[in-house]
Amino acid sequence: MPEEKQSVPMNRDEALELLKSYVHQENLIKHCLATEAIMRSLAERFGEDPEKWGIAGLLHDLDYEETYETPEEHAKKTAEILEEKGFPRDMIDAILAHNAEALGIERKSRFDFAITCSECITGLITATTLVYPDKKLASVKPKSITKRMKEKGFARSVNRDLIRLCERIDIPLPEFAQISLEAMRGIADDLGL
Repeated sequence: MPEEKQSVPMNRDEALELLKSYVHQENLIKHCLATEAIMRSLAERFGEDPEKWGIAGLLHDLDYEETYETPEEHAKKTAEILEEKGFPRDMIDAILAHNAEALGIERKSRFDFAITCSECITGLITATTLVYPDKKLASVKPKSITKRMKEKGFARSVNRDLIRLCERIDIPLPEFAQISLEAMRGIADDLGL
């Protein structure tokens, strides 16, 4: 199914401003920035629009602080906000899809799978980085990330099955770990890592 080619109704700076008007936790903002970076890399790999995919990654948790205690509502408010602002349907659907299990919906497009695995791997990469003595992304190897995937006690809240959805978009896990790590390294200063 081809992706819609409708453009994004705001630029990256406006999207970041929108994010910061709803999200106040520094770590959550960093998570959104990391997801954005990975989504931009995946868009380039697939010949998709990096701005569109990046902004979807940036805004995917727009309502997280508001819906934290009601996971079955998470992403619905974001969808409403973005619909009002004229965002394309495929972006809204992808953002909803990152919470597909709680919302009882199905992931359908490459966009849907990409945002889900991207936002999940950020936590694993961050946790892996923080066990290194220098706590720097530059020190982390992709192999360390895939090794940590197998350790159930490590970064318990990270859903490994959702990270493995990268395989549904034809990216083997080791390659996805490398793409994601490199994307996050590109914004290491913003992430404090």
